[in-house]
Amino acid sequence: RTHCPPCAGAAHTMTQCILITGCSSGIGAALAREFHRRGHTVYATARRLESLASLQQAGLRTLALDVNDDASIAAAMAVVHREQGRLDVLVNNAGFSQVGAVLDLTRDDLRHQYETNVIAPMAVTRAALPLLRAAAIGGSGRTSGPVIANIGSIVGLFTTPFAGAYCSSKAALHALSDALRMEVAPFGIQVVTVQPGGVQSSFGAHAEAAIQLPADSLYRGVEKGIHARAQAGQVGATPAEVFVIPVVDALLQASPPVRVRGGKGSTLFPLLKLLLPTRRFDAILSRKFGLSDWKP
Repeated sequence: RTHCPPCAGAAHTMTQCILITGCSSGIGAALAREFHRRGHTVYATARRLESLASLQQAGLRTLALDVNDDASIAAAMAVVHREQGRLDVLVNNAGFSQVGAVLDLTRDDLRHQYETNVIAPMAVTRAALPLLRAAAIGGSGRTSGPVIANIGSIVGLFTTPFAGAYCSSKAALHALSDALRMEVAPFGIQVVTVQPGGVQSSFGAHAEAAIQLPADSLYRGVEKGIHARAQAGQVGATPAEVFVIPVVDALLQASPPVRVRGGKGSTLFPLLKLLLPTRRFDAILSRKFGLSDWKP
């Protein structure tokens, strides 16, 4: 293993092997570039390999990995096993936001949201476990073992109108991460939950494309608010390349924090949720997305 340049806030001395899901854009791509910039071996993955062309041109390793396909997950892990024999940092970043009123969502809409945002990260982690354990047993330049980083969201801490599926999926991911943190600790593996606020990406465009608003929806009269919710995380958002710097700092620490927050609103909104009466907090969010003055 080779030595890498010193990194701010990082208590390590050796090159780390890192795999990140959902690297076609946004946080995933920015994380991959930042880890690579610091001299680490990065496997940037996404469902479509062609979406990773710019990362490949920048010198990163790229792999096709569909987080909802067990065979695809296994194939990617087999490549890492063959080429590296271990995995020091796994970042479960792939996910999407299903926008729409809860009562407009079908069973399949909810299943797809939870399959991708909740079940898939656990499936990827399970497949990566032998590689993570190899890093824990063989040593990886860390004093406290390899890291699983699950990308949650501040809306896993509170819920907004028209994003109930997404908010609940991130709340579930936070809860699973808490359980996982305790369960893998005896194996020398650490778990970090990253909770971004607003971070610049194509996330809003994808959320817009995924809006569910049937022709007979009771919420046609507040369609503008539904579209506003799809784009809410992108208004005044923190640039992804800025957001990821302290995240990478944290993940490369010998003993990283259990939670990392950053991005626009990542402090304010959880604090308001904690301090304000529930109905007052509901009123703020209802007004923001057009429900306060709407008369159905």
